[in-house]
Amino acid sequence: MKKQTELKRTLTLWQVIFLGLAWNTPMIYFSVFGVAYEGSNGFLTASYMTAVLAVLFTGASYAIMAKKIPISGSAYTFAKKAIHPNVGFLVGWVLLLNYLFAPIIACITFGIFLHAEIPSVPTYVWIIGLIVLLAAIAIKGVNSSANISRLFVIMQIIFMIVFCAYLAYGLLHSDGAGSLVTLEPFVNVDMSLPVVLAGASIVVFSFLGFDTMTTLSEETIQPKKTIPKAIFIMIGIIAFLHVGTSYFIQTALPNLTFADPDSAALELVGVVGGSFLRSIFITVLIAAIFTQGLASVTSVSRLLYVMGRDSILPKKWFGFVHPVSKTPVINIVIASIISLLAIFISIDDAIRFVNFGALSAFFFVNVCVITLFFKNKKSTMNGMVTNMIFPFIGAAFIAWLLALLDFPTIIGGLSWVAVGGVYLIYLTNFFTKPLPDTEFVKVESPDQAKEAI
Repeated sequence: MKKQTELKRTLTLWQVIFLGLAWNTPMIYFSVFGVAYEGSNGFLTASYMTAVLAVLFTGASYAIMAKKIPISGSAYTFAKKAIHPNVGFLVGWVLLLNYLFAPIIACITFGIFLHAEIPSVPTYVWIIGLIVLLAAIAIKGVNSSANISRLFVIMQIIFMIVFCAYLAYGLLHSDGAGSLVTLEPFVNVDMSLPVVLAGASIVVFSFLGFDTMTTLSEETIQPKKTIPKAIFIMIGIIAFLHVGTSYFIQTALPNLTFADPDSAALELVGVVGGSFLRSIFITVLIAAIFTQGLASVTSVSRLLYVMGRDSILPKKWFGFVHPVSKTPVINIVIASIISLLAIFISIDDAIRFVNFGALSAFFFVNVCVITLFFKNKKSTMNGMVTNMIFPFIGAAFIAWLLALLDFPTIIGGLSWVAVGGVYLIYLTNFFTKPLPDTEFVKVESPDQAKEAI
């Protein structure tokens, strides 16, 4: 029998972190600023803080599952192993919404901002050019993606710190040092919980990179240790940048208005730093969007690979790894073709579908931890807190955010789930036979797994 070509295990802790940050891309804050500002009625700081709380509990669940089940596939693999293969299939199916639409968001924003700068070049030209370039680099290998991501992520972090420094400088020279310290962005008489939660349901998109890290388990050195650490480090970095930036914007510009939500960041940066900062912003944002697109293509191709390897999707195509580049080339091409949808849909629609897919997967990862807790008869009091109480809070929080998504998004998401249900019925012949499954890695049983975290 011909030996299956497998993924190559080369990624270190900081390479994984930078790939996660690249998928999140810190500058995505500006790409979705207008949509997020309107969705939260201007209460961005509180919305981001709420999103941080939601993802911390869920991030803990991902860390636990990544330690117990160090296999690529993210929530799909976790649900399949911890709950039931049929549930895993549906979780993987809905997670595809997240992963397929993520590169689309990168392409849309790339086209919007470059067309705004160079109107003579149509948006679709920029989109197609980015898709081709991302595919070429992703095919070359995950190490290339990680090394490029590190450079561009550092550029983004530096810009966001400089941007906040501009705002702080303006506050110091207008209202004095006392204006820098205020609770107004966090607690406001005009603020309401429904508005903050509605905003959180949008900005949670900014914290989804920890999910993509778990798709890289089989390409990561010592994944049981590396992936959990990477998850919390990445959430901390994103939280610091996004909450901090929101705080300074709300403090310095409490009555901010803009003409177009899609390109509101251009107006914002122009107000804060003039044409000089605006030109730097465009350069860094383009690099950021490129990085996010690269990480997104890398991640979706790995999820498709795992589902193909398990024969959930046609194995001949989706389970193929190129013997030279050690990358799932066919999946990268498929993801790139689907990314052409960026020419036809809005960034608002794309973000909402990403959030539906991600939040649904987050909910089930929390359920996975709870399921393994009840299967493990040797649980301690500490284990009860980290493996039952925390994931229960995380699941409840995520369910609440899901309920706040707009009606068309929920209907569209449920329609996608229904299509997956029909496909599942076909694969199982009306549930009379199990899903096809190919085991490559022996997974620890709940009794054997050590307590995570």
